[in-house]
Amino acid sequence: MSKTQSQRLAYGEELVALGYENKDIVVLEADLGKSTMSNLFQQEFPERYFEMGIAEQDMISTAAGLAVSGKIAFCNSFAVFAAGRPYDQIRQTVSVGKLNVKICGSSAGLSDFGDGSSHQAVEDVAIMSAIPNMTVLTPCDAEETRQCVRAAVEIHGPVYIRTMRNDLPDLLPEGAKFRLGEPRVLREGTDTVVFAHGTMTGKAMEAAEALELEGISVKVVNLCTMKPFPYEAVAKLAEGMKAAVTAEEHTYIGGLASQTALALRKSKVPMDYVAINDSFGQSAQGPEELLEYYGLTKEAIINKVKEFL
Repeated sequence: MSKTQSQRLAYGEELVALGYENKDIVVLEADLGKSTMSNLFQQEFPERYFEMGIAEQDMISTAAGLAVSGKIAFCNSFAVFAAGRPYDQIRQTVSVGKLNVKICGSSAGLSDFGDGSSHQAVEDVAIMSAIPNMTVLTPCDAEETRQCVRAAVEIHGPVYIRTMRNDLPDLLPEGAKFRLGEPRVLREGTDTVVFAHGTMTGKAMEAAEALELEGISVKVVNLCTMKPFPYEAVAKLAEGMKAAVTAEEHTYIGGLASQTALALRKSKVPMDYVAINDSFGQSAQGPEELLEYYGLTKEAIINKVKEFL
């Protein structure tokens, strides 16, 4: 896991590649193109790029109109604004109408470390997952981000893709294919299973490697599809385990912890979580400082596993 890449750059580059393949793809931006990397699409296809300014509500409404006319509209902003500010337009127009609008929530979680709570989306997965007809994807690395962008084009209807600001380690095995709703087992294990998504997938892999040195075998499962959530598959992956732990850079309310609890509601496998405990973020010198403060570390995962065993 030594090599790291930017999810934002992967997103922008994949949009450009798809733009050459499909002339119906259009991109809308809320004045953050250099950060979300949608500006790469603007450079190649200026006639299909719409800078909407700091106006996410107008952006979603405009995207809805473009979708009705047959376009596949990708909307971009920081996750806290993409999911929160235009909620009414996403719900009432895009999702009720099952329109072909794709929303990229960039700089999600605590990854916009310098701007504090107003710019840190710790509840966006919960918000988007609660909306009927919405697909929610939370890729764990750059390659999975590319796969999610391609998958979004194939899915007819609204899609939310969550990306982080900081670079993440490469995790997917070479040649891995994306299948909507299918968990990825990144590491086999026999004692405990750790379910993770986004940033915390890499932390889970680090924790599993450290625990192996102590004779504890941990299965690591990446759950990119947060909606439709693979309840049956998660329950099956937990069978025979002594415990299950979830890990996410998101509040435990309405995120992976909540969904996994539903999946295991009829199971005898005990579970616990590593997540943000119902609080906003804050500013810091770097993303790792915040992850440490909120207990989103490999050590936290290790401790949860050891508590069970």
